[in-house]
This record gives sequence, C-alpha cells and structure tokens, in this order.
Amino acid sequence: MEKQNITLSLPKDILRKVKIIAIERGTSVSGLLTSVLEDVVRHKEDYHTAYRSHKLILERGIDLGTAGRASWTREELHERGK
Repeated sequence: MEKQNITLSLPKDILRKVKIIAIERGTSVSGLLTSVLEDVVRHKEDYHTAYRSHKLILERGIDLGTAGRASWTREELHERGK
C-alpha cells in the first residue's frame, strides 16, 4: 500500500495523551492513527453494505406464503378471550 505524508495539527495535551496510548499499544502515533482511521473506514463501508442489502430486501419484498391475501379478518385477529 502506497503511503502519503500529511500534516496534522493537534492540541498539545491531546498529542501527549495520544503518544502515551501509542506507547502502551507498542506502536507509533502514525500507526495508532492509521488503525483508528481504518476502523472508521471499515465501519462506514460495512454500514453501506448492510444498508444496500436491506434496501434490496425491502424492494423485493418477502414471500409470506399468502399470495398477497390475508386468510383472516381483522375481527378474528382482535378477538379478546371470548
């Protein structure tokens, strides 16, 4: 994977904390940010994949085996313990 350098401006107190987290995880600030940004991208891609899949299901509909007709009446469904 080809890499490209960027300039990033962070508040000093945040950068200090990020450096500590990176050390605790045995990586660099760059490695930590790469990992976090990969997670963000993966989450967004997973969301869009699921969205498209569910949208197709809604567009196609689901066969409930009723051939589009209900075999019951509203009254039958709402009978209260007679």
